[in-house]
Amino acid sequence: MASLAPRTVVRSLSSATHSARRSVAAVHGAALRSSAASSSAPASRPLTTSSAARSAPAGQESPFKEPAPRNPNEDYLAIAPQLQEFGAYLMASLPKFIQQTSVYKDELTLYVAPSAVVPVLHFLRDHTNTQYKQVMDIAGADYPTRSHRFEVVYHLLSVKHNSRIRVKTYADEVSPVPSATGLFRGADWYEREAWDMYGIFFTGHPDLRRILTDYGFEGHPLRKDFPLTGYTEVRYDEEKKRVVSEPLQLSQAFRNFEGALSPWEGTGTGVASRAEQFTLKPPQEEKKEGAKK
Repeated sequence: MASLAPRTVVRSLSSATHSARRSVAAVHGAALRSSAASSSAPASRPLTTSSAARSAPAGQESPFKEPAPRNPNEDYLAIAPQLQEFGAYLMASLPKFIQQTSVYKDELTLYVAPSAVVPVLHFLRDHTNTQYKQVMDIAGADYPTRSHRFEVVYHLLSVKHNSRIRVKTYADEVSPVPSATGLFRGADWYEREAWDMYGIFFTGHPDLRRILTDYGFEGHPLRKDFPLTGYTEVRYDEEKKRVVSEPLQLSQAFRNFEGALSPWEGTGTGVASRAEQFTLKPPQEEKKEGAKK
């Protein structure tokens, strides 16, 4: 039997090895493609994304599995009746002081007269069913169209009952509000801020003075009738080596934009003209050089 040459044997072995590798790779590729297709397309969802597939017929399960967004107002539907009942209980406990109540989301608001601020806050702080021991803020608001333009809002917190409550009262430029510093020590700076920003006067405050604005500041910045630019401006004086206060100087005065007026000054009313009235001037004849001689 004739023996094969060494080169022929090597070539035959290499070709057999390559063909085996190709067959194995083809088998693995087919398996990977089938597994990827099965994993990316579950049986519960169709592969198509057309509008016909998105709208499921009546009586069939919807293809969308995502939960629908919840209405945030539904979170307060369960607690609103409880707050209304609690507000009615407070009104029955203090019928001479609480004028009305309101519920917004998860917080109850009491509306009282200025003379009832201290009795109501004292009741809310010490009563067993309230225990509002902390004053979180005392804010002010300005409503110029009201007879009592200012509104003072007390924000209280009860750590024991994990509850918050608001107490609102009213005032104006001349009628004061009793101070709550005798009940809450934290009310000191809040009332000073309300005095500084709005000019609300608190009777019985131990140190009612400005807390945010500079010394000698005129007016109350958060009032609606206070000008945006203020009355004075400050700058650093190189000669005096300190900050000085000077009368306000505007490079451009305020303009009235009401009544559809033009915001630009000096434009005038304009000249009404029509298309047929517009004519071009005839061109002038050029002078010749010979005519000059």
